[in-house]
Amino acid sequence: MAKRRVAILISGRGSNMTALIEAASAKDFPAGIVLVISNIANAGGLASASAAGIETATVESKPFGKDREAFERKLHDTLVAHNIELVCLAGFLRLLTPWFVKQWDGRMLNIHPALLPAYKGLHTHERALADGVKIHGATVHFVVPEMDSGPIVIQGAVAVRDDDTPETLARRVLGVEHRIYQDALRLVASGGTRIENGICRTDASGSPDDMLIVPAII
Repeated sequence: MAKRRVAILISGRGSNMTALIEAASAKDFPAGIVLVISNIANAGGLASASAAGIETATVESKPFGKDREAFERKLHDTLVAHNIELVCLAGFLRLLTPWFVKQWDGRMLNIHPALLPAYKGLHTHERALADGVKIHGATVHFVVPEMDSGPIVIQGAVAVRDDDTPETLARRVLGVEHRIYQDALRLVASGGTRIENGICRTDASGSPDDMLIVPAII
């Protein structure tokens, strides 16, 4: 079966982009990263993508000012011109309009540094620590018009330590992000997901014991 053609949208260095490119280089991976687009010229991730042999493009958002849809129509045309089938957002710092989301309904993924539906939006690690949660993590979900609210494909969690800072917690969560984003793309690209009544279903199994308890009482 031919690999699904994937584009990654970035605004910065794109560490999740790099993880996806590395995963997709495997022969048995069901998707291929064929295009990386940035809305900011000279974003660090563009050079990384080029070094990996991936075609890159820049569709700057700034010249369009407040006309978000005009920017997105140019972005959409670029994706269509490259026969893109799936889109992955990786640090793409733009709120997308309902028009653009509709064009890619069920075909666009995003990763969020929290266990949705908790901590939508920004500053997720600071907010988690302020609330004293014991488990934190990351979520890959399909994109819908409402921010951070689409059907959840996969989640990964880490234990929160008493001495954590937002920076130390963010580093561990980023490791989870790199792992689960490639797993989510593998699932979606291989046809292993379906959306029923706004919920993503999959035949994939959970972790070995399906249990993470923090703190662990010995």
